[in-house]
Amino acid sequence: MALGKGILAADESISTMSKRLQQADVEPTAESRRRYRELLATAPALSESVSGIIFCDETLRQTFSDGRPFAEAVRSLGILPGIKVDIGAKPCPGLPGETITEGLDGLPERLAEYAQMGAAFAKWRAVYSITDDSPSYGAIRANANALARYAAACQEAGVVPIVEPEVLMDGVHTLGECRDVTSEVQTAVRAELALLHVDLAGIVLKPNMVIEGDGCAHRSAPEQIAETTVDVLRAWPGDLAGVAFLSGGQSPERATANLEAMQSHHTPWPLTFSFGRALVSPALTAWHGDPERVEAGQAALLERVAANGAAARRRAELQSA
Repeated sequence: MALGKGILAADESISTMSKRLQQADVEPTAESRRRYRELLATAPALSESVSGIIFCDETLRQTFSDGRPFAEAVRSLGILPGIKVDIGAKPCPGLPGETITEGLDGLPERLAEYAQMGAAFAKWRAVYSITDDSPSYGAIRANANALARYAAACQEAGVVPIVEPEVLMDGVHTLGECRDVTSEVQTAVRAELALLHVDLAGIVLKPNMVIEGDGCAHRSAPEQIAETTVDVLRAWPGDLAGVAFLSGGQSPERATANLEAMQSHHTPWPLTFSFGRALVSPALTAWHGDPERVEAGQAALLERVAANGAAARRRAELQSA
């Protein structure tokens, strides 16, 4: 991981991206999705704060307007291309109301193809909801095992795995409840990674920040979120390559403030960002499909990227204070 740089998550599925385009009054076509992803990737000097971009399968198979494949084009801009390889969270048999992320069937062959296309890293997301009776032990272990199998397959294919166990913000749970569930989830993930001999020095962990549910009456301060999040993360060995937080539905400003607060804590691994909505939503709103507003969309993206890059780079300053 490049110090002071993060990862841009532009890997929304076709259905999710189409819905967001419609909300911005943009026709939800493959060409619209292509133009939007090219707008993001070609933002001037994006590589100053972003070291990698995660794409979905559709985008990795598309080309820039000049005909170059996305993977080749972003590498020429000093950014590594990545690929989301899971196919989403599906209802888990035997666990009503809970999900298991699918996509393991044929994964080694797909990884080999993606590597040949130029992908340097991959991503797999598991999701866990906090309710009165979830996540269950079964859902925690099943998803942890899938994450580990994915990570092992990536390392065999020579692709760096981003391991993303996300405890969702949806709900009325407290910060303490999120802490307990996040700790249990990450403990299970570590155990499954160890069983499959995954090299932690060759993975990036993409966890949720420990934060109260979006329906909780009490709003935690950045310093409290940072302290609680890092306390949970301290169970990870020092040889972990790095931690790149997801934004998880936080507002762009709150996600940045929480990321900056993390930097005052001494950890053996860098703490940076792998944000999606917190970076790209302002860009989509500013662009809304207008060819004359590409620069406005890119400016909105760069504003958020620069803010998060600056937050990540404050690590040395805050720790020496």
